Amino acid sequence: MSGFDLVIRGGRVATASDTFDCDVGIRDGRIVALGHDLGAAGEVIDATGRLVLPGGIDSHVHFAQPSGPGVVMADDFESGTRSAAFGGNTTVLPFCLQEKGQSLREAVRLYHAKAEGRCYIDVAFHLIVADPTPQVLGQELPALIKDGYSSFKVFMTYEGLALSDREILEVMAVARETGAIVMVHAENYDAIRFLTDRLERLGQTTPRFHATSRPIPVEREATHRAISLAELVDVPVVIVHVSNREAMEEIRRAQAKGLKVHGETCPQYLMLTEADLDGLGMEGAKYVCSPPPRDPASQQACWEGLQQGVFSLFSSDHCPFRYDDPEGKLTPKGRTSFRWVPNGIPGVATRLPILFSEGVVKDRIDLNRFVALTSTNHAKTYGLYPRKGTIAIGTDADIAIWDPQRKVTITHDLLHDGSDYTPYEGLEVTGWPMLTMVRGRVVMRDGELVGTADHGSFLARSA
Repeated sequence: MSGFDLVIRGGRVATASDTFDCDVGIRDGRIVALGHDLGAAGEVIDATGRLVLPGGIDSHVHFAQPSGPGVVMADDFESGTRSAAFGGNTTVLPFCLQEKGQSLREAVRLYHAKAEGRCYIDVAFHLIVADPTPQVLGQELPALIKDGYSSFKVFMTYEGLALSDREILEVMAVARETGAIVMVHAENYDAIRFLTDRLERLGQTTPRFHATSRPIPVEREATHRAISLAELVDVPVVIVHVSNREAMEEIRRAQAKGLKVHGETCPQYLMLTEADLDGLGMEGAKYVCSPPPRDPASQQACWEGLQQGVFSLFSSDHCPFRYDDPEGKLTPKGRTSFRWVPNGIPGVATRLPILFSEGVVKDRIDLNRFVALTSTNHAKTYGLYPRKGTIAIGTDADIAIWDPQRKVTITHDLLHDGSDYTPYEGLEVTGWPMLTMVRGRVVMRDGELVGTADHGSFLARSA
């Protein structure tokens, strides 16, 4: 008796650096053998003709997040992690949002209560620092970093979230002292408010003007400023959800100088354009997110960023709201102006199939870069590697088995999230995850949920 709980047999294994044919032996939730003819096991999964990949790590998702009066996010932890599993993901990193006047420690406690016993896959939390009081900066944030919350996000825009440059510097200084990493949503808040006010005075209030209110210079300027502030403090930063060439080139220049700047982009910036916001009536609200989708030239720039390593992270920025719902995209205030349309689109289940089909199948990127962009680099950036993000002896048995030839037309019913639409309805993709396994336990198999919502665990991370 070999002592394996499970063997994945006959598949083609790919990591961020290598591709090879071998069997995978699993015991007690970890990979304990790679080779051929591993022998008997409690269960054998036949992966002949399939790809055996590290489970996806989506390091930018929003679940159960407060979204303003009268607006409710479509996914809680149960539905969000379920949808993630159907999309081939084994770990997600949602955000703990600190609201104004709230203790950061209290925000963490509330999010743990929301997640406890309701996660199909593993979860680690980023923190959102919205109220950097002396108590937060001097005591709570350093203590939470020691407790395993080694990344946090600051916003340069949004009412109630935007920090001043001085506040951003203070937060970055804590990261510098503790070894944490800072994520930045880079858009110029004053410029957006100026443009929004002007558009509303002109009566230009439909969803398509959301994109007009947040043009490329708004993102480019803030990206440059965020990098400059990080350079002052000498702290690593991640510029999240980059949508265009000009912002990308700011990141490239910083990287060429040797600055510790990571870039992230998302499926919406490869597949959507601002024309999608120009739908009949309120249909364009389905595509309202920030930064907004741009144009075909910006899509090409984002592909170049992925191909050339300027972007090391490909995330979904899953931020779901129901469309046909007064607590979602059709909130009554949203009908009066794009200003009030809830910002964000669903995408945690479609991230991997879109990049595989548009990237690997169409020869824009190779399979190893796909693994790096969707799993390994997330684990390395956010303190989860080598436990997560690769297939190697000793790592968690977090695995997605793919049929690389399977053609699927994306429809919302395949995604199993809490929203009522997908921005990618009708998109045909080639390549689809057929099985998702978290720490040796199968969660999704052949389009059926077989795991339980108490299997996911919280991951404390090193700074």
